[in-house]
Amino acid sequence: MKKTGVLAVNLGTPDAPSRGAVYRYLKQFLLDPRVIDYSWLPRNLLVRGIIAPFRSGSSAKLYQRLWTEEGSPIKFYGERLVDGIRDINQGAYAIELAMRYQNPSLESALEKLLEAQVDRIIVFPLFPQYASATTGSIHDEVMRLLRKQQTIPEVVMINSYPTLPGMIETFSENARKYDLSEYDHVLFSYHGLPQRQLKKGDRTKQHCLKVADCCNTSCPANRMCYSAQCHQTSHAIAHKLGIENYTVCFQSRLGPEAWAQPYTSVVIEENLEKGNKNLLVFSPAFVADCLETTIEIGYEYKEEFQEKGGEKLDLVESLNDNPAWIKSAHELISSYC
Repeated sequence: MKKTGVLAVNLGTPDAPSRGAVYRYLKQFLLDPRVIDYSWLPRNLLVRGIIAPFRSGSSAKLYQRLWTEEGSPIKFYGERLVDGIRDINQGAYAIELAMRYQNPSLESALEKLLEAQVDRIIVFPLFPQYASATTGSIHDEVMRLLRKQQTIPEVVMINSYPTLPGMIETFSENARKYDLSEYDHVLFSYHGLPQRQLKKGDRTKQHCLKVADCCNTSCPANRMCYSAQCHQTSHAIAHKLGIENYTVCFQSRLGPEAWAQPYTSVVIEENLEKGNKNLLVFSPAFVADCLETTIEIGYEYKEEFQEKGGEKLDLVESLNDNPAWIKSAHELISSYC
């Protein structure tokens, strides 16, 4: 019987909410050619000369608001997830937490599994929807690291799980903590991607942003499309809760070029113009609450919304360390064993 090891990998987090730590994190993150897919020279000039130096200070202040006594939520929720899976699997497979950027590093987690002499490694990205900048980057780095090994174990890569039943039920369970009848509209807000990257993922070159509502219905051309998978997740949660009035939108864009649309900030303003003063927001691109959920939506968007006349903007908490999510993650991994 093969001995299996699992790499549970999230995006990453600074080691501390300080300017120096944030600078190191931003530099490593944004220099990844799958994140900013420019050629080497303009990418380095942009990141090293502009983004990392100028954004590290303001981002550090945001991380200071996010930080808890346990540290960064994306890290400690990841640790709880892995510990919970270990409790369930009773040693059926080894599992280690890693971050694509910063610590615990992907290299150190991979080394622990190799030292345990596993015959097979299952790569479990903590991103329900596939994107080249997240899951693709993780797979790319795992392959780069394994190239250094004399003997390479069997590798199984989980690509995506946008409609994983346990995940959908957990988000729905979290939403049921609110009285859904009190909200005028529901938003499903996902981290954005440049439209350029979405188009690059369309092998047919005939579907992405060329067909009306190209992401709203699944088809072979958009099977691996990040935006299409975001729509799948949204539809599944909305169906589970009986929500009819909702919008799929995208946040956290960077720079002047066009990103996945509609933009969350614009959708919020449009709802205000329609007289919708009570909004409920999901952010199902993240399995743990983080800067983009707790701060960007829970504070910044909410504050702007209320300043412009909105009454209530509530954020549905992420999967975090919910036992149902931990059980669902274990079941997903087991299906690949």
